[in-house]
Amino acid sequence: MTLGTKIDAPKTRGPDDSRGYRIFRVVNNVVLLGVVVVTLYPFLNIVARSLSEEAYIIAGKVTVVPRGFDLTAYKLLMSDSLFWTNYRNTVVYTVVATLISIVLTTCYAYVLSKPQLKGRTFLVGVALFTMFFSGGLIPNYVLVTSLGMKNTIWAVVVPNAISVFNLLVMKAFFESLPSELEEAAAVDGLNTYGILLRIVLPLSKAIIATMVLFYAVSFWNSWFTAFLYIDQQDLLPVTVYLRNLIAGATSAESAAADADKVQAAATLQAVTVVLTTLPILAVYPFVQRYFVRGVMLGAVKG
Repeated sequence: MTLGTKIDAPKTRGPDDSRGYRIFRVVNNVVLLGVVVVTLYPFLNIVARSLSEEAYIIAGKVTVVPRGFDLTAYKLLMSDSLFWTNYRNTVVYTVVATLISIVLTTCYAYVLSKPQLKGRTFLVGVALFTMFFSGGLIPNYVLVTSLGMKNTIWAVVVPNAISVFNLLVMKAFFESLPSELEEAAAVDGLNTYGILLRIVLPLSKAIIATMVLFYAVSFWNSWFTAFLYIDQQDLLPVTVYLRNLIAGATSAESAAADADKVQAAATLQAVTVVLTTLPILAVYPFVQRYFVRGVMLGAVKG
């Protein structure tokens, strides 16, 4: 070997070049594609059913493509002024309930994240107790009625204002924030409220966006609470309206009263899912980028 001859170092194969890793990627992609298909197919089927004629639905001929394009069910819903009133109620209930839930959950979680707080264990225990035990349907009904909240928005938004799961996730997130930030803010003269509003919350956009999504979806899809505590038709959310419409369209009484509703009975359930899902699908892309980051930050400490 002569002087100056360059000796090439032996090439090392990284994990991306190995045969096993290539096989893993192929299998992983196939499995994930299958999950996407399995998840997407039911929704596409629902949309196709909502646009198909009743005869094709009963015959089981509707898959992901509408058969015998028919908008009877949509026309029935859209022509009813009560439907739009109930839809507006759903929007109002969801916005107000989500705002209340975020404020209460944030305050409660921030308090529980302080290890030096006296009685912290007791407060955590109170929250966890409600995950496994409740007062029951009748005591809750008596309580809401005695407080004068029946047939009001508060009967819908107050009883389920705090989700313990969301509370624990947000608590874990606050615990992961460096305590030095709050100590420095306290040295600069900020009190507890100032630290929360000016230091903690600006750093918590990801987890707050995630909690907003969780609460908004929960309140938007909720119907039983309103069904239980609200008797006036013009105060019901759209989920209860559509539930009543489906129940009425499939009854013999409705068959004699309104033939159009009977004709659309096979598509009403599909229309219900489509109309109640579209707003969430429209909002979700704007908060989806915060979703994984918020949950992971709330579950893993650095």
